[in-house]
Amino acid sequence: MLLQDARISQIIFLSLFLFLGLSTRDWTLRPDLMLVAIASCLLTQWLLSCFVPFVKSKIRSYQIPKLGAKEVKSRVQLFELTCLRSAAITGLGLCLLLRCNDYTTMAIAGSLAIASKFLFRHKNKHFFNPANFGIIAALILTQDAWVSPGQWGTDWWYLLLFFCTGGTILKQVGRWDTSIAFLVAYTILEGLRNYWLGWSWDVLQHELMSGSLLLFAFFMLTDPRSIPNATISRIIWAVAIAFLTFILRNQFYLSTAIFWALFFLSPLTIWLDTMWSAPKFEWLKTINKHLPNQSFTTS
Repeated sequence: MLLQDARISQIIFLSLFLFLGLSTRDWTLRPDLMLVAIASCLLTQWLLSCFVPFVKSKIRSYQIPKLGAKEVKSRVQLFELTCLRSAAITGLGLCLLLRCNDYTTMAIAGSLAIASKFLFRHKNKHFFNPANFGIIAALILTQDAWVSPGQWGTDWWYLLLFFCTGGTILKQVGRWDTSIAFLVAYTILEGLRNYWLGWSWDVLQHELMSGSLLLFAFFMLTDPRSIPNATISRIIWAVAIAFLTFILRNQFYLSTAIFWALFFLSPLTIWLDTMWSAPKFEWLKTINKHLPNQSFTTS
């Protein structure tokens, strides 16, 4: 059952990226700040899962008469465990992307990242990517946070690594359309600009081989619980993010344009889900096979 949950693969891959970044890219990320990021995400997830009303009501819904106390307890524990997996992914994402010097900054990012899942919801679905929300919150609320989009460089083997690992995750969750739509639209826009300015194609190649861009496209942009449900909605949404990223990067010279574009356009998910209806993604679909009479969902 563990291997059928794509979040286990994500945790493994993101941990691998973190190890490679620290060992091959000479990152200055401190282990103590990494611990704060992950711990603040896990602790916030656990606290809010215990006290937020809609989560408590979801857990109580498992206590149906046909189930014994032991099975109810097992379901509740599994629900809480799967929620903590998502929190761990958010913490690893912050470790990979966010840089700061103070514990408080990282704790703010981790806590607000997870809190956004509980605060900003529509029809029992959160619409901000937690790691993205935590990064933007730290950038806005503190003077200590920054993001280094060029930290991965443009090495070919990183490109291959992100494609292979990202492809594995997207095959499990079925969200290839989102990454492809974003990358194709962004490539066309940058290609046209490159041609208009008369630059060599090496400039475009350098831009598109950015490890941070691919990490964003495969692992942040495709969070199935916060992006639009319908295929056509996801394509429209991804293309819109590509356009806004292009504008913010080339007109306003924001090196972190991809993160701001995702943040600004995340609420668009609500309208797109209203326009094109489709079933919500559930992380553990296979659990329903083992837990009859219940629809098992996670945040």
